[in-house]
Amino acid sequence: MNKTSFYRTAVRNTLIAAGLAAGFGFGSAGAASGDDSNPQAHSDSASAAVSDTVITAKVKAKLMGEDSLKKSDISVTTTNGVVTLDGSAGGSHAKSVAEAATKSVAGVRSVDNNLQTPVSSETSVRRHETVATTERVMSDSWITGKVKSGILADSLSKGFDVNVVTIHGVVVLKGQLANRDAIDHVKDIAEKVKGVKSVDTSALTVSGG
Repeated sequence: MNKTSFYRTAVRNTLIAAGLAAGFGFGSAGAASGDDSNPQAHSDSASAAVSDTVITAKVKAKLMGEDSLKKSDISVTTTNGVVTLDGSAGGSHAKSVAEAATKSVAGVRSVDNNLQTPVSSETSVRRHETVATTERVMSDSWITGKVKSGILADSLSKGFDVNVVTIHGVVVLKGQLANRDAIDHVKDIAEKVKGVKSVDTSALTVSGG
């Protein structure tokens, strides 16, 4: 078969496989899509682009032949023989099957398996929540320290006995002060600390009041 015939055959096979892939819910071929302002991976040459397109079509056809991937939503991208799998798989087994099937296709140099599974997605959410909670606790502790040091450093309030607690950025002040002006003064100190959302002085009382 001469070179022209090879390319015609490759393009024909690609169109057929791409058409079939559309019917089975597999993602489109070609370079990875995304924000145009970010650098995008691309094939090194025209011949590499043709080869990548053929590989993408063959991988899709291979994946469509796997019964365990019927409920998966997989996007296939090939760049210089490196195949990237994006989307979702029904489970960890389906994810492994997709990678093994892709590696078995001729011309594939390596596989970047980015498929998400229900377990991995849940783990990612839990990890994010844990990080957010840790950051919040650290921020609340920092605010509490700043408010306390501010009260102690102030010439008017340094002798005040005030308990400080911060919850989600809300500073709660507790204790007994000499008068209403003293309560307003420590509240003003707390409000000036960066990160403070509001100050609750309901637990501050006036001595003898």
